[in-house]
Amino acid sequence: MAYSESAALKALSDIRDPRTGRDVVSAGMLSDLIFKDGALRAVLSIDPTLADGFEPVRKSAEDTLKALSGVNSVSVILTAHKAGPKLGKAAAPKKRVVPHQARRPEGYQGDSQIQTVLAVSSAKGGVGKSTMAVNLAVALAQLGKSVGLLDADIHGPSAPILLGLKDVMAKTEDAEGRRLIKPFTAHGIKAMSIGFLTEDDGPIIWRGPMVQGAISKMLWDVNWGKLDYLIIDMPPGTGDAQLGLAQDIKPKGAIIVSTPQDLALADARKGVQMFQKVDIPIVGLIENMAVFICPDCGNAHHIFGKDGAKREAENMGVPYLGAAPLDMAIRESGDAGIPAATHDDKVSEIFAEMAKAIMA
Repeated sequence: MAYSESAALKALSDIRDPRTGRDVVSAGMLSDLIFKDGALRAVLSIDPTLADGFEPVRKSAEDTLKALSGVNSVSVILTAHKAGPKLGKAAAPKKRVVPHQARRPEGYQGDSQIQTVLAVSSAKGGVGKSTMAVNLAVALAQLGKSVGLLDADIHGPSAPILLGLKDVMAKTEDAEGRRLIKPFTAHGIKAMSIGFLTEDDGPIIWRGPMVQGAISKMLWDVNWGKLDYLIIDMPPGTGDAQLGLAQDIKPKGAIIVSTPQDLALADARKGVQMFQKVDIPIVGLIENMAVFICPDCGNAHHIFGKDGAKREAENMGVPYLGAAPLDMAIRESGDAGIPAATHDDKVSEIFAEMAKAIMA
């Protein structure tokens, strides 16, 4: 059998910190896990004063990983982070460090030439957030802007299918003295997704710190080049991953996607409040699946309610960016990997108007 990263993470989750009893993955000690040509390397970050006591942990992790399929050699490294100086009577307390906060690499940054980062978010799954993110990115590109799309949904990446890039693997290239990941280009936009970095279709079973690290890597270690806009397709929810992303990446604005249904709007309110609490402006609210036009009789059916998101935007005092219909063409285009925004029809005009509202 071939090597599986999820199997490696599961194996490491049985290795315990002798002080706390927590496994090394959930405790955030696993800072790197790299597999190449049969060689597997894991890096565990610990306090330098505890290095001697962690040698049995290191050895246990090494033995556990050696038993995995497809692994020929294993190295488990203990990386010691220096503790800060103790506070004396005259010492002032230092600024609190956010435990989850990702660290930028040294040298050239992949996002250094991006003008505006926008997060497309939904506190509730299943409202078409990824479809909206992809079509908005394509619509912005068709209006003459240079655009990138970062698929930040680690557990359910959609960009590979929506952009017609399924079963492709990303490569690296030299950029300003660093080796960076090369994004794919499709339908006029640059794109990166965890789906371009993993070899199988199995679930990615990662805890919060590793999810955050992967997303930060796709921002800072991807050669995005000059972009007017980078659209980030955020994972659904308002938990640690979303809060961490908002704080670490600090987009210039957030776009909230919801259906008109009261159940979805309740979660949309939570999403708006989350971004407001971390001082990220709300660009606006998009109402998806707003209306279904029967292809047989031509009648309009408001399956999830009528104008719910529009009213909610007014109540919350945020801009209303427009509505997208529950349209078979959007679904078929997404499944075919050809975004609906590329077509010359009424649906593409809807996305073009949303893109203009975002630019405004």
